[in-house]
Amino acid sequence: MPVRLSGSMGVAELVFTVLAFNAPLSIAVGFIPVVIGAGNGLGAPLIFVVCAVLLIVFAVGFTTMGRHLPNPGAYYAYITAGLGRPLGLGCAFVAVFAYFFILIGSYAFGGITLQALVRDMLNGPDIEWWVWVLVLQAVAGVLGYFRISLSAKILTVAMCLEVVVIVAYNAVVLFRGGPQGRPVPALDLSNFTSGAVGLALLFGVTCFAGFEATAVFREETRDPARTVPRAAYLSVIVMAVMYAVTTGVVIIAFGPDAVVAATGADPTGAMLGSFRLYLGQVAVDIVNVLLCSSIFAAVLATHNVCARYLYSLSVDAVLPRSLSVVHPRHASPHRASVAVSALVFLATAVLLTINLEPLRLYAALVGIGGYALLFLLLCTAVAVIPYLTRMRRQGRAISPAASVAAPGLSAMGLAFVLALASRNVAVLFGATQAASNVLLAVVYGLVLVGVVYGLWLRSRKPEVYQRIGRQDI
Repeated sequence: MPVRLSGSMGVAELVFTVLAFNAPLSIAVGFIPVVIGAGNGLGAPLIFVVCAVLLIVFAVGFTTMGRHLPNPGAYYAYITAGLGRPLGLGCAFVAVFAYFFILIGSYAFGGITLQALVRDMLNGPDIEWWVWVLVLQAVAGVLGYFRISLSAKILTVAMCLEVVVIVAYNAVVLFRGGPQGRPVPALDLSNFTSGAVGLALLFGVTCFAGFEATAVFREETRDPARTVPRAAYLSVIVMAVMYAVTTGVVIIAFGPDAVVAATGADPTGAMLGSFRLYLGQVAVDIVNVLLCSSIFAAVLATHNVCARYLYSLSVDAVLPRSLSVVHPRHASPHRASVAVSALVFLATAVLLTINLEPLRLYAALVGIGGYALLFLLLCTAVAVIPYLTRMRRQGRAISPAASVAAPGLSAMGLAFVLALASRNVAVLFGATQAASNVLLAVVYGLVLVGVVYGLWLRSRKPEVYQRIGRQDI
């Protein structure tokens, strides 16, 4: 019998884990004003609705496949089952790369945010940002060692606090109204296509990243056949409502005539100024504190996802089997978690020697990680079709809508967004075009490395090859 993880996460805990990965308060302060100012302006609320519809359509095939392929491993397992072991292994390497880059970038952002909080708001010592990074790494590493339910409880509390602040801002703005009253320009469909709608779609979809976590923690949920699909749909719906409503409220708060210029000139500064205007300086101070907890929640969620990917690859013997050991008391992939902590520490040390500016580091690493996750979403949507088609031929009760129509439509939508991302990589990564092209080459190069390695395993280690994608359970 292969080693298994175990746990009792429910729907709410799994949804909060997905929300933590996305850091909703950070999105409200940092991403929503970008979608308005640099995207499609007054049509921005509809962007989040469209992106949510796309992911819900994707979830139809995704959750249906999960019911018929109850393997842990998420995208790794699904792509392998649908498109073959070599490509599945290549996509697993991309997933590890994506989450690891997002983790490193989030640590950098957390470091500078904590530095500013202690120095500027609390009037404390000016401690170097990388020292705070080490503190965050230590705390996340300790929590990642223990049972997932401990992390889930912490993430739930952090998310509740973030949601309270966002709801309070929305409620006050809607009650008081903005300089032009309470217009609802999003209802004018002509606004949807205004400005850079493609760029808005690109940033909109990335705000839903982390959707895969609903399947990553499958082994550690209570009744996964019900918990995972419910959490998948609910997480998308909650994020869509929160993002769309908050975006509409931001437009009201600034006024339709001024919001695009204000958010385009200084996205984060404009949002913090709006919080100050409607909720007062105390609220801004609370937002600054909660931004730190939001980033930490995202770091913790990402650390746990990275650990589970290393665990899955080690169970399959693609990585050293020692990483697949489950803690006898905490039922956690504790060795894989320690490995993630060690890799993060080494990567941080290397990046410090390069002396990159932390904000640029954050933008580049999270941007490339988000791009890689878009690629994996597309591959998974395509993989659903052949797998569920085979299941239907074997007599499984699967509708054509779930096996072909929904995944096909989502694949077309995701292909469009990925094409937009490929054309705007410099904007997405916050780097030069040359550097962005190198990062793109790394993503697709990892796919090729995985494919070649998978073919090598097929000829030299067939017993390992058969295990790729958790196919042996």
